[in-house]
Amino acid sequence: MSGKYRAILCDLRSDQVLDVLPAEGVKFDDYIGKTGSASLTIPVTSADMARRARAAVATARTALWIERAGETWWGGIVWTSEVVPPSRSGPGGMGIQAATFDSYLDHRLLTSGWTGTGVDQFDIVRQIIDWTQSAPGGDIGIEMDWGQTSGITRDRTYNRYDLHNVRELINQLANVEQGFEWRIRAYSAQDGRRVKGLQLGYPIIRSARTPLVLSKPGPVTSYRMPEDGTGRATHWQSRGATVNQNQAAASYPLTSPVLAVTGAIDAGWPRLDGTSDYTSVEKQATLTAHARADLTRAWTTTQVPTVTVRLDGSGLSPHLLGSTIRLRIRDEWHPDGLDAQYRLIGVQVAPPTRTSPETAQLLLEPAPEPLTLT
Repeated sequence: MSGKYRAILCDLRSDQVLDVLPAEGVKFDDYIGKTGSASLTIPVTSADMARRARAAVATARTALWIERAGETWWGGIVWTSEVVPPSRSGPGGMGIQAATFDSYLDHRLLTSGWTGTGVDQFDIVRQIIDWTQSAPGGDIGIEMDWGQTSGITRDRTYNRYDLHNVRELINQLANVEQGFEWRIRAYSAQDGRRVKGLQLGYPIIRSARTPLVLSKPGPVTSYRMPEDGTGRATHWQSRGATVNQNQAAASYPLTSPVLAVTGAIDAGWPRLDGTSDYTSVEKQATLTAHARADLTRAWTTTQVPTVTVRLDGSGLSPHLLGSTIRLRIRDEWHPDGLDAQYRLIGVQVAPPTRTSPETAQLLLEPAPEPLTLT
């Protein structure tokens, strides 16, 4: 592995360092809105190294931290590993794959239920994570800012018999109309301590205030701007729980009104229908808010540009997720020059190899379009 990087293996619950081992083929990514991942191989050239790797790597209970130039750039949980024995083609090793710390919440259920009326949506998230960490063995050290609010209150009841997956429950709350963004951010505190911090943003996560300018020619080595209309919709209806308590009558799910993008049909678009299911939602207003958010996403997220950048000298790091990127391109497709602003929502880092420089692939989000629904 490049001298800029090192992998630190720690106990997940206490964060006590178990070992710092050499690593090869390190790749990692982080996102707003989905779980990030990391993969690497620990080269095993002796029985002592094999012993150290076995002692340090225990799937589902070992934390992996990746540092670049002494700064924490990524953190998560080792979920899978594989021992590769030595062969004629080369020495053996241990391959490990990890996912960001929010993946832990995919392995927890809300077994006690939760009820609240007029509670700020940020407080709902924090209270549920606080409950998750209060169970014996459940505290993995996620830190929270209890003073931050969104200004949007919710009424929610989560039945313990539904056995809600905690991460899915938070995502569902976040993806409603006037929802929010969240992630578990891994970083180094000023005192050098490694931090697993809950990051919340309403309506979105914003980081640096000053746009980062990236250009081609310049640090941008390549880019892609795909358009995908397969998920686009002009109309939407969501289904909720079956609320009929009369066993003798036919049962039907709660449904939202059929919502439409104002002006889409008049502008020449064909009607494109979409639907979603929320089987635990029993309130009409909540279901309609989900439907409005789902239609907004289906109409506006057809383009997700990606840009590949040389890391050295670019000023980029995973800590800039949520920042504004000002992208300038002049080439055959943009002879007059593209000068547009996007939000950084994903970073995939590939450390240098013998044949390629250290690069980062950036996942960008265009500025939202003005939109009204009827």
